[in-house]
Amino acid sequence: MNYKIKKIITNVRVIILLVLLLLAIVAISPRPGLEGVAIGNVKTDSSASEAGIQKPVPTTRPVDRERILEIDNNPIKNVEDYYNYINTLSANQSIQIKTNKALYRLTTREIIEVIELNETITKTIEEITTINKTVNGTLVEINKTILKTIEVPKTKKISKGVEDIGISVFNAPTTNIKKGLDLQGGTRVLLQPEKVLHPVDLQSLIDTMGERLNVYGLSDLVIRDASDLTGNQYIIVEIAGANEEEIRNLLAKQGKFEAKIANETVFIGGKDITFVCRSADCAGIDPNVGCFSSGGQDICGFRFSITISLEAAQKHADITRDLEIIGDGSYLSEPLELYLDDIKVDELNIGAGLKGSTTTSIQISGSGSGFSQQEAVLNALNGMKRLQTVMITGSLPVKLNIVKIDAISPLLGEEFLKNAIFVGLLSLISVGIVLFIRYRKLQVAVPAFLISVSEVILLLGVATVIGWNIDLAAVAGIIIAVGIGVDHQIIIADETLRGRQVVYDWKQRIKNAFSIIMVSYFTVLVAMIPLVFAGAGLLKGFAIISILGASIGVFISRPVFARVIEILLKD
Repeated sequence: MNYKIKKIITNVRVIILLVLLLLAIVAISPRPGLEGVAIGNVKTDSSASEAGIQKPVPTTRPVDRERILEIDNNPIKNVEDYYNYINTLSANQSIQIKTNKALYRLTTREIIEVIELNETITKTIEEITTINKTVNGTLVEINKTILKTIEVPKTKKISKGVEDIGISVFNAPTTNIKKGLDLQGGTRVLLQPEKVLHPVDLQSLIDTMGERLNVYGLSDLVIRDASDLTGNQYIIVEIAGANEEEIRNLLAKQGKFEAKIANETVFIGGKDITFVCRSADCAGIDPNVGCFSSGGQDICGFRFSITISLEAAQKHADITRDLEIIGDGSYLSEPLELYLDDIKVDELNIGAGLKGSTTTSIQISGSGSGFSQQEAVLNALNGMKRLQTVMITGSLPVKLNIVKIDAISPLLGEEFLKNAIFVGLLSLISVGIVLFIRYRKLQVAVPAFLISVSEVILLLGVATVIGWNIDLAAVAGIIIAVGIGVDHQIIIADETLRGRQVVYDWKQRIKNAFSIIMVSYFTVLVAMIPLVFAGAGLLKGFAIISILGASIGVFISRPVFARVIEILLKD
């Protein structure tokens, strides 16, 4: 028996499976007992945002998310602890938040509502008027201050409680497996463009929507395109921790982009911006600036061009004509400020050469920094793409219709996940027992059970690496993959155990088994590929996980199972 175990462990196929299992576990990175609550979103202009707490980056691994460990030295172990303490806060109270990355101090705000009463009060104000007067034969302007009495409505301030500090949290993830909305709760919106868009325009629209939702403090989101079997285009938006009313209001807005100089609107996205360059010939790293080192960091400049209408160009000339040239003579005294839905998202310096100019072509420039030139180039290009996206926000002549909104409770998802794990383990154990009863051999039942478990681990590892969210559809795909795997193992066992009185022709029997398995595998592929596009792509998770599971089984785990039982059963 020791000889057989040694032969199994040293088998090449088994070694490959064990290495892949180790890599899958590293990718999943299980960390049971991880303390604190993970930060989901940080609202823009909230007290938390002003204290320096950053919005989480969507690409961050779940276990690497910033976690709140303590508030005012009170341990925060779960979501209930967090909200129980937050609900005790009073207005203008200073609190200290300790996370796994930093220590923050913020002050809570009071919500004040100002109401007008049916009374008026007399108020004296200063009004400056300009009068013309002749002095020594010269006409001059003299500013004169006049005190003026006016009647204004009497108001009353009412305290409406404490403003939320602006942080949404969820229980700290204990693995890198990303859960879909069905399991963590949130809102899913299915949108349909009013007309069919070119793939480039569709991707631009998705970028625009992502920029809009990020501006409003919603960063933990997924936006992707989808289609059905009839060719209809859809956009699926999934946002964790957001309610249905909030999402409906955000997606119903038209998307107003404005560029202002000295608080005067110069051009508006969609109306005045006629072209935003996104190709390599007029956008990219600025060759005139390149990359250079400063303050211990590498900095790389970027540039791209936009085209505005003649009316906007004239307005730009009128506003900039009276601006001063500052610094070394390179820029005007006022920057070009960019606003998305009345929220300032960026500002750019205006070159001195554009003073009073009616040019319709404007060069936009900026930079990105990093601790290496490669990182600086990447950050510069990402910054350029973000600005380009902001420039075209609201410029696409297409209306989005809300087809469906699903609001999912996080409590329901958590309960389902617990039940799914329990039922899954129970099913695997039941399969092992049934196989033992069927074949009366532990040499078949135990390997089949272990192979099924390894397939689930490999499947979760692959999903983690590619960043696929595990939702209800994906869980169903995992169950299907395990079921198919058990069927294939039974086929292999039946072929190898058939005719015990005859001398084993192991290679031929395994070959016969895999002929059946390969037919079954291609049947799964043919059945699942249409589901990737069916139902507006909502079944994509089920189809992809099923295909991945079947592929992992056929090319990795089934050959291992066949080789193991061959070694164990061969006399």
